[in-house]
Amino acid sequence: MVGTATIATFLVAGLASLFMAWSIGAGSSGSTPFAPAVGANAISVMRAGFFVGILGFAGAVLQGQGVTEAVGKELIGGVTLSAEAATVALLVAAALVAIGIFAGYPIATAFTVTGAVVGVGLAMGGTPEVSKYTEIVTLWVLVPFVGGGVAYTTARALRGDALEEGWLVPALAGVVGAILANVEFVLLGPPGESASLAGVVAPSLPGTPLVATVVVTFAVAIAVGLVLALDVSRDQAAAQRRFLLALGGLVAFSAGGSQVGLAVGPLAPLLSDFDVPLVAVLVGGGLGLLVGSWTGAPRMIKALSQDYSSLGPRRSIAALIPSFAIAQIAIFFGIPVSFNEIIVSAIIGSGYAAGGSGVSREKMVKTVLAWVGSLALSFAVAYVGFVVVDTLLL
Repeated sequence: MVGTATIATFLVAGLASLFMAWSIGAGSSGSTPFAPAVGANAISVMRAGFFVGILGFAGAVLQGQGVTEAVGKELIGGVTLSAEAATVALLVAAALVAIGIFAGYPIATAFTVTGAVVGVGLAMGGTPEVSKYTEIVTLWVLVPFVGGGVAYTTARALRGDALEEGWLVPALAGVVGAILANVEFVLLGPPGESASLAGVVAPSLPGTPLVATVVVTFAVAIAVGLVLALDVSRDQAAAQRRFLLALGGLVAFSAGGSQVGLAVGPLAPLLSDFDVPLVAVLVGGGLGLLVGSWTGAPRMIKALSQDYSSLGPRRSIAALIPSFAIAQIAIFFGIPVSFNEIIVSAIIGSGYAAGGSGVSREKMVKTVLAWVGSLALSFAVAYVGFVVVDTLLL
């Protein structure tokens, strides 16, 4: 039987989780996906804030399970996070994020939450999950190079004269379609599991599963590419704007699926003790993202769109395509990742395609130092905080 004190502690952790979800919705996941589209005058600020909230909520519910379970159950071995540990981790992470919001420092939520969970887990006597840390660090290190490199290459191709833009943009849409065909959704899988469109359709086709999956992927890619090609043939500029809006929506959806786990992940080990289904927690976290997007994101979108306005539709498209792909890779492998890192890297890459005149190296260095500092500080504060709380409770 769960004691009253434990229930109270769980409720405090839940409130901290909701605050974290709100701050994420008001910050990076709520503001960055549609900021390029706003900067390119493809959508208004208020409409962007409305749609990013709805799409982020949908992503949290339909794709949030992987990262949520990874944050709550795969960062520490040998122990299960207690209600007290989850509370300390969430309060430390939420406090650091709040300080970052009010002080203007770029506190990365993924780094902060990961550091806090590992800190309390080790303080409980748990063992480090080195293999999981290797996955996380590998992705974190690769994001700037892969995301920035793909954005740079795509932006250069769209700016150059060697390739015909009339078919290049539809080809890029086809790439996005191929990714979509393999994105896993809860609604497509059996109870408690996720599945992709390609994974569902492939078994009904002749040939090996791999060949059938490739066929479905190419079919979806060609269909999406042809639709955009037809749109481009009618009005190239309008087609670019619509493609940019679609990419913003996909990135917003992916942000919800990726970032909700940072807010509700520490609660995952406690759900069985309180008979709370995971989907209920994902819905709660998604609502927190939605409210954050509707109340805080418009202001942030308006501010960020000034940074994105110099990119234009082409370079914005070049930045959002790798952002969508990297976010989905992180969701697939259950890796907590900073959406700020993804977007900033892609924007820098597309910025260098135009000579890099608008890219501040000093700002880049300070941002990276802030990310590393977020991880180290959250780990240390959470570790010490749990030791103090545990000592007081004895």
